[in-house]
Amino acid sequence: MRLLVECTYVFEHPNDNSGIQRVVRNVIKQLPNINTSVECIPVMMQAGEVHQVLSLAPLPTKQLSWMHKLRVKLEHWRNRFWYLHARVERHAPLRYSHALRRVFYVLCRLAGLGFSIPIRLLDRFTDDSPAPERAVVMQCRKGDQLLLLDSSWHADFFPLAERLKREGVGIISVVYDLIPLTHPQFCDAGLVKVFDRWFDWIAQTADGFIAISSTISEQVQAEVSRRIGDARAASRWFDHFHLGSELDLVVANKKLESKLLKLFDGDAPVYLMVSTIEPRKNHAYLLDAFELLWQKGSPACLCIIGKVGWKCDALIERIESHPELNQRLFMFNELDDAGLEYAYNHSRALVFPSYVEGFGLPLVEAMQRGLPAMASAIPVFEEIGGGYMAYFELDRPASLAELVETFEQTGRFPAAQDLQQWSWLRWNDSTRQLIERTAAHVMRANSSDTLLDEFDAKTHSA
Repeated sequence: MRLLVECTYVFEHPNDNSGIQRVVRNVIKQLPNINTSVECIPVMMQAGEVHQVLSLAPLPTKQLSWMHKLRVKLEHWRNRFWYLHARVERHAPLRYSHALRRVFYVLCRLAGLGFSIPIRLLDRFTDDSPAPERAVVMQCRKGDQLLLLDSSWHADFFPLAERLKREGVGIISVVYDLIPLTHPQFCDAGLVKVFDRWFDWIAQTADGFIAISSTISEQVQAEVSRRIGDARAASRWFDHFHLGSELDLVVANKKLESKLLKLFDGDAPVYLMVSTIEPRKNHAYLLDAFELLWQKGSPACLCIIGKVGWKCDALIERIESHPELNQRLFMFNELDDAGLEYAYNHSRALVFPSYVEGFGLPLVEAMQRGLPAMASAIPVFEEIGGGYMAYFELDRPASLAELVETFEQTGRFPAAQDLQQWSWLRWNDSTRQLIERTAAHVMRANSSDTLLDEFDAKTHSA
C-alpha cells in the first residue's frame, strides 16, 4: 500500500504559517523519519495530474526566473497595499462615512490595477508548472490511498480526485474542524458556502475520515451520517490523531525585535495570547478581563501575537487606541517563529479564550515548553489539557481575572494537576500516529472487502 499525502496548498504557498500550514509542513517533514511498513509519498495536484513532491520548501531564489521573482514581489506589494487600505479605513473620517469609504475603495481599486494587471500578464506568459527540482509527475495505481492532509475545500482538483477514485485509489480526508458549519457567525460568508459544498463532496467521496481530536471526530461522524444517512456512513471509518508541538521555522541566532525583548526585560508578568485575530478567538474577552485587573492596579501585561484576520476592525481599533497600549498591552502581528519561541519561554502563562477550536495548537506548544495555560472550558481543550490546564467561563471575564489574581498572589498555578507531570507528542510521534491509524483502518477495510468477495464467489458457485 502506498499512502499519497496531499500538500497542494502549502506547496503553492510555502510562506504561509497558520495552523493548518504548520501541521502539513511538519507532517511532510517527518514522513522520511517514521519507521512504518507503509510507503508514504508527499504529493500535490495540479493541472489534472498528481505530482510527487521532492521539496516542499521553495527553491533558492537564484533558480527562479526573473518573471517569477517579479510576480512574487508584486503579489507581496499588493497584499501590503490592501493591508494598509484596511488600516486607513478604520480611522476618521472614513469610519464615520459610508460614502467616503466607498469613494476611497474605488480609488484604491483603480490604484490596485498597477499590481493586478502586471500579475495577470505575468501569469499568462509564465509557465506555472512546478520546477522538476520540486515536483515530478507520478502515476497512481489501484490500491493507492490519497490522504487529503491540506486545506482542500478551496481546491480545484476534485475532478482529478474523482477520476482517481474510479481507478481504484482510496480517498481519506483529514478534518481540522467543522467551524464553518457549526459556527458560521465566526466565518466569512463565502467560506461558509465553499466549506459546505466541500463537505457534501467529501462525505460522498471519502472512504475514511481522520480528525485532529476525538471531539472533532465525533462531530464529523455525526455530520456525515446526517448528510448521507446512517447506512452509508457505517461503511466509512472515523478516527483521530493529535498534533505535535515543536516550532519548525525557528532560525538559530535570529535577531529579535527590540520591542519584544524590552517587553520581557522588566519584572511585570506577561500573559500571552497566540492566534490569528478573528472573532472566534475572542480577544475582546481578554481585554475585558485584563481591564478588570488593571483597574485594581495589577502590573500583569497582556501580549497578543498573531496576524490580523477578518471581522476584527473594531477590535483592532480598540487595541490601537487603548491607553495601555505599549504599557501593559502589546500586540505583534508579524512575529516569526524565533520571536514566538522567545515569547513562549519568557511569559508567565498562555491565555486562550476561543469559543470553538478543532485542537488549539498554541496550547500544546506552550505547555510542552513548561508554560502553563489558561483556557476556555470547551470540550476539545479539556481533551487536550485535562487537569493540567486552568479553565475559565466564557460568559464571565472576571473568571479569567480571578485565575490571574490567584496565580500572582499565591505563586501556584490554579490547575488540578502539576504541569511538570504533563507530556505531549512531538511531530514525529504525531505523524506516526496519523500514518499508523490510517493504515490500520485501510487494511481492515481491505480485509473486509476480500472476505466479502470470497463469500460472494462461494455463494455464486453454490
